[in-house]
Amino acid sequence: MTRIPLTLYNSLSRQLETFQPIDPTDVGLYTCGPTVYNYQHIGNMRAFLFADTLGRVLRWKGWPTTHIINITDVGHLTSDADVGDDKMEKAAAAQGRSIWEIAAYYTDVFKRDVARLNIVPPARWAVATDHIAEMIAFAEQIAPKHCYLLDSGLYFDVATVPDYGRLARATTDDIESRIEPVAGKRNPQDFAIWRTSTPGENRQMEWDSPWGRGAPGWHLECSVMSKHYLGAHFDIHTGGIDHREIHHPNEIAQNQAHCDCADTGASVWMHNNFLVERAGKMSKSTGQFTTMQTIVDRGFHPLAYRLMCLQAHYRSELEFSWENLAAAAIRLKRMVQAVETLRAREPGGPSGSAHAYTDRLEEAVSDDLATPRALPILDELLADKRVAPADRVAALDDFDAVLGLDLATISREDLRIRPITATIDEDAIAARLADRRDARAARDFGRSDAIRDELAAAGVEVMDGDSLGWDWKIAL
Repeated sequence: MTRIPLTLYNSLSRQLETFQPIDPTDVGLYTCGPTVYNYQHIGNMRAFLFADTLGRVLRWKGWPTTHIINITDVGHLTSDADVGDDKMEKAAAAQGRSIWEIAAYYTDVFKRDVARLNIVPPARWAVATDHIAEMIAFAEQIAPKHCYLLDSGLYFDVATVPDYGRLARATTDDIESRIEPVAGKRNPQDFAIWRTSTPGENRQMEWDSPWGRGAPGWHLECSVMSKHYLGAHFDIHTGGIDHREIHHPNEIAQNQAHCDCADTGASVWMHNNFLVERAGKMSKSTGQFTTMQTIVDRGFHPLAYRLMCLQAHYRSELEFSWENLAAAAIRLKRMVQAVETLRAREPGGPSGSAHAYTDRLEEAVSDDLATPRALPILDELLADKRVAPADRVAALDDFDAVLGLDLATISREDLRIRPITATIDEDAIAARLADRRDARAARDFGRSDAIRDELAAAGVEVMDGDSLGWDWKIAL
């Protein structure tokens, strides 16, 4: 499935490039994963949906792909600063649990959300604390030429590598505004490779090193783990656009120091844009954020959120609202009902081919993962009466492989999720709706209206004449 070249936007060159794998039999893909100190909000999950779509397209086009996602369970501070609280240590103290318990719990929750969104699990979850010895060895190798020691730790001198910050292309003021000053740093953008524990500090995660007892800096782990699993030079590195300004330039600097060359580590650096609300980009810093569980509790299937993300290009900002999610849920329901209708039809019928639709699908996603162009093609396929129902259903395998909407197996019942606030169960709803249909058939509209009002009082909105075939929804 490589008739059409795959073009991807490389953040390093700021242009579209034709993708040429280093090894066509094993594409290396690394994604910056979560810091497991809290629930991941749906903006975080957009990054993993984007990376999943990329991996799906690579595999569908014939390139076996090794996808690595890291789990940050140490070293990430509460900002891009080099001093201050570690996110994991702070969460453990706040919740009265060990840092290892915090990491295990939020890692499990994250993996559950990955499964809910039908994201293909990576070849390996790379856990930071499994690679501390390698991080120390990596730092020891680059320290003589590229680092210097301060009381707070070992710092990387960004002036020692070529073209630092090329990926970000941000002004010095823009970058410095996100970095708190540290006394003794040679350059404002210098960053901690190893953070030494201060005297009297009681950390749950710390290790002995040549620079004192402490913990690795956040940026170090990705350089070490991507090299460990994919090699010093691999194909694609992905992450959120916020990583493009500091985290990924620092990774590149470390990679260049380690190889003593200008190689950045990955051939292609790709970044998805923010999920935004009207109040601004979604962030955990406010303490109020939307998670996948929030979506499920409101009665939406997680795949409705996946579809909402696919409707926007990964490099575009995407506005989240409950209205936008509801519209995506309705679109998903229409697709599911269309597939169920096709499956119910007798074999035979028109002999038109569905191949043109898979060709158009490849054309769309080969253009920098243009999923907003792919979705209308899917709609057209489902509606095209010139193509036999069985052929249209068979073509879904290609669309599911790329878009991950699971249309070949999901049912209408799967999409009916009761909000957590619902006060009546589905069996009771079905029974009362059957009574209401009997009343309407008998033209007993008084009884019909009474049942409708009874259900409304229980939070169930009856939808007469629902073109989708859904009789009701839970009123929110």
